[in-house]
Amino acid sequence: MIKQTEAGILANIKIVPNSSKNEIVLEEEFVKIKITAQPIEGKANKALIEFLSKKFKIPKTNIEIVKGETTKEKTLLFKTIDEEKIELIKKELRG
Repeated sequence: MIKQTEAGILANIKIVPNSSKNEIVLEEEFVKIKITAQPIEGKANKALIEFLSKKFKIPKTNIEIVKGETTKEKTLLFKTIDEEKIELIKKELRG
């Protein structure tokens, strides 16, 4: 689920740590984001934010895990009002 709010875009994703490469995989029911980092001491969360920051050209401080800090299912908030970036995020996370 992707939802636009006043603060930016909320996106529900499922993280897959210990993957062979960082990538976004679109599944029917959810977006899966594969990350090479291990889920130890927040490394996978940090790698997730770094990967998305580079992919969407958004500062790391503008991507926040609002729900699911310690689980594989997370809700992310992309804090941006730039229409081009909003469209790019929607396109990449919806397919």
